[in-house]
Amino acid sequence: MRLTKNRQRRRFERGYSLLELLVVLAILGLIIAIAAPRLIGYFEASKAKTAKIQISNLATAMDLYYLSNGGYPAEEQGLKALVEKPDGVPGWDGPYLNRAEGIIDPWGRPYLYKQPGVHGKFDISSLGADGKESGTGEDADLGSW
Repeated sequence: MRLTKNRQRRRFERGYSLLELLVVLAILGLIIAIAAPRLIGYFEASKAKTAKIQISNLATAMDLYYLSNGGYPAEEQGLKALVEKPDGVPGWDGPYLNRAEGIIDPWGRPYLYKQPGVHGKFDISSLGADGKESGTGEDADLGSW
């Protein structure tokens, strides 16, 4: 008799009930619902910070280009002149960037280059997350000025 009661008790203690599993899933769902927007916000903010750093690196590469060639690349040559030798530039001593991906912003679009610039000798900019001029927050434009 005693052996039978122990077996029955063990059978009921083997796993979790459906209700316990649903409670755990509900708690996990709440945690994800609260944490996910913050994580996404941090991710987007890091893209803007990355773009600022890349623009700074591009400006430094432009200065190196200037020292080698006595001028900045023409607007038609664009930022690609930092990676590949453009036609008609005999003093080119590049590449001035390690990787060609350095001229692409974190949102997958090429950085914009204007020479002469509105804000300086050249302008390098990104249109932000939305890819449109102006905007706020994640959509704000970023530039070398």
